[in-house]
Amino acid sequence: MPTAGKVFVSTEFMPLSDISVTFEGFRVEDSYEEGEVNLDLVTEVANVSLEDEFLTGLYSYDYVVHNYHRGKVLPSPATKEVLFAFTVLEERVYLTVVDKKAIANRLANRLSEIAFGEMGVIVEARILPETLKEFHLANPESTRVIFFENMDIPNINKLSLYGPDIVGTSLFKEYDAMGDPWYVLTKSKRHGHTVGLVRDGSVTLFNSVDQGQYLQYVKEEILPMTQPPRSRGD
Repeated sequence: MPTAGKVFVSTEFMPLSDISVTFEGFRVEDSYEEGEVNLDLVTEVANVSLEDEFLTGLYSYDYVVHNYHRGKVLPSPATKEVLFAFTVLEERVYLTVVDKKAIANRLANRLSEIAFGEMGVIVEARILPETLKEFHLANPESTRVIFFENMDIPNINKLSLYGPDIVGTSLFKEYDAMGDPWYVLTKSKRHGHTVGLVRDGSVTLFNSVDQGQYLQYVKEEILPMTQPPRSRGD
């Protein structure tokens, strides 16, 4: 089963030990009322651990779902748990959230507020087009999908190619000359994982890996590919 996540980077440096302190005891309780139903909803950070150059934690939050029960649709609480990890590389603090893009984006904003006091300190870890191109050209025969953006063709936003032999086609050469790679699905030459990688830092591993292996792979191969974040105010 694929493991999805997204990489972010902080525009400000803070030691992992100090970030860890900001999560200690973090817990927010809210109430939800609907008709005669009253629910207590909790958001908290748990299982915070700092070891092996990783600060990991579990961000959990309750939300309301509606279920049909004996002629009525009633609200009930459900809990979502998301693993996150902070690490430091080249004096920059990176955050990896192990979940789909939409959830990862929301969680990055929330963790920015908790750790740094405001949203926007933690931002997307972007990958330059030429860096993404180098990643797929390191093992071009394994590239199965590639999307191009910033095309020179009017009213064409993105073009894609699928298949086992796309790199050797004339279409690939044509698209590559007119646009920038935005997404590639290929095999990592260094690690052997089948990887879907987007320039906004979204990373999906299609191999069977656990979340710890996912975080280690991201740290070793993806983080060095990202560009430094813009200074705030630029």
